[in-house]
Amino acid sequence: MNIQNIIRHIVAKKYTVPQLEKAAPALERFSVTEKLIFGFFFVLAGIASVVLLFQVNKSFLVAIPTHGGTLIEGIVGLPRFINPLLAISDADKDLAALVYSGLMKATPTGELVADLAESMSISPDGKVYTFIIKDNAAFHDGAPVTAKDVAFTIETAKDPLLKSSKRANWEGVEVEVVGEKEIRFILKQPYAPFLENTTLGILPKHAWKNATADQFAFSNFNIYPVGSGPYAVESVKRDGSGLPIRYSLKSVKRYDMPGPYINRIVISFYANEEELVKAYRKGAIEAINGISPNVARAIESEGGQVLHTPLPRVFGVFFNQNQQSLFTEKPVRQALDISLSKERIINEVLEGYAVAINGPIPTINAAKENSLLATSSAEVAIALLGKNGWKMGEDGVMGKKGKKLSFSISTSNIPELKATAEIIREEWEKIGAQVEIKIFESGDLNQNVIRPRKYDALLFGEIVGRDLDLYPFWHSSQRNDPGLNIALYANITADKLLESSRTTLNVAEREIQYEKFQKEILSDVPAVFTYAPEFIYVVSPRVKNIVLGKVTAPHERFLGIENWYIETEQVWQFFARNQSPATTQ
Repeated sequence: MNIQNIIRHIVAKKYTVPQLEKAAPALERFSVTEKLIFGFFFVLAGIASVVLLFQVNKSFLVAIPTHGGTLIEGIVGLPRFINPLLAISDADKDLAALVYSGLMKATPTGELVADLAESMSISPDGKVYTFIIKDNAAFHDGAPVTAKDVAFTIETAKDPLLKSSKRANWEGVEVEVVGEKEIRFILKQPYAPFLENTTLGILPKHAWKNATADQFAFSNFNIYPVGSGPYAVESVKRDGSGLPIRYSLKSVKRYDMPGPYINRIVISFYANEEELVKAYRKGAIEAINGISPNVARAIESEGGQVLHTPLPRVFGVFFNQNQQSLFTEKPVRQALDISLSKERIINEVLEGYAVAINGPIPTINAAKENSLLATSSAEVAIALLGKNGWKMGEDGVMGKKGKKLSFSISTSNIPELKATAEIIREEWEKIGAQVEIKIFESGDLNQNVIRPRKYDALLFGEIVGRDLDLYPFWHSSQRNDPGLNIALYANITADKLLESSRTTLNVAEREIQYEKFQKEILSDVPAVFTYAPEFIYVVSPRVKNIVLGKVTAPHERFLGIENWYIETEQVWQFFARNQSPATTQ
């Protein structure tokens, strides 16, 4: 149909377009060439109009997350106990974190919020915690989550025959089933960090009730778990010998919510870090963690996305004044602290994936009271020792009244700790210290060195955790095994602050008490604090909205998994504003 016919057609249909009615006679007088030129520009104008409308429409569109996509992760090791009470390996804990849920859950920001719980209340005396479970909370097999499931899980954890790592968290706690959806916990005395315990994944009683403590570890539910978390086991792929090589998990709709954006998470297992990294570089997997800092730095230099965040772990050299009398002298401890370059350790050993710390609380880097302690300098350290009677001998070792500044450092055979120990020895030799490094297998170190407290100084790391309960690490009652006070520290003021902070429910007041406690530690120098390592997560940039935040262990990278996404869709900005904040990041 030519232009003239188009115009006549419009007129014949009684669509009144005055300009076209006037133009029709003129068009009839056009030559063929003129008609072709006119037609060309007419079509061009139409295309331009469509493009303009498209661009205008596009300017009002934004991308928002939508459901879809698959994330393929790789980890070292094999799962054996996908069970919150028995999980041991990283594979166990990763899968359990995705499959199970507790009454409460932590967020990437470090807050504890309701998960299975609809509501929670604490009695004025801080001893009674009451939870109401959501009406629509259900396990992956469709069974409702009830107070009896919660009670069963906790009573099972408390069973000494099971030997669960969660047992200590629940000893002395009375569990009372108030109603089908109401559970109550009664403590013997207030304990501020207790709420953290309620993040424990809940087991379905109907699935486990017939398993005795002896049979628990052999149940098939450890391999094909049934939980109430954001993901459920879809399939398990095994190799020729029957060992699992891949778990496929599918997202689950929970509490009338649509479920996580990422439809499927596949976890593949590898024998060691070398195979894991090789698979990542081949593109077989797109996310890995638990790798050494030097490997992470290499991947980053290759263009890979490396996310990292400090872990609440405290590494340092802890002095045993009971075994090595040199450390009873505060100037000696101060000089060792002053002379150590923490930045050198962080840069040379950890490739920058760590933060320097000054005290026992990674999240509090309070300024040191003593101005001397604020300076990292061998010259200042030597001057401090000289002021207190120490003199440099001809052999390059500091001496005082017939004794030498000579001692040993015991540590694990973990590569990072061995390398750190070597740097510490080099730094301390600069001020005249004679240092012997003793390396032990991890099991041997714990059993034959730490537990009997047989060391001069111990290079070690403490896992502080999210609840910041420092009582086990620093209270004087914990100086002997099984206590964790490896500096054998004793300070009455510090003890009172630690005791008080355990029973203070007000978060702001607890932080004030911990700041006062840290000042006591900084003044006494019972250890040289070095660094808090960072959790390293290599993941494809196509996975959006990952917020690591305050993770305390590798499996907690999944704390915000509901908000991660891969797929997006275009909608008008007006409708996007109705989305939750997490989905528009």
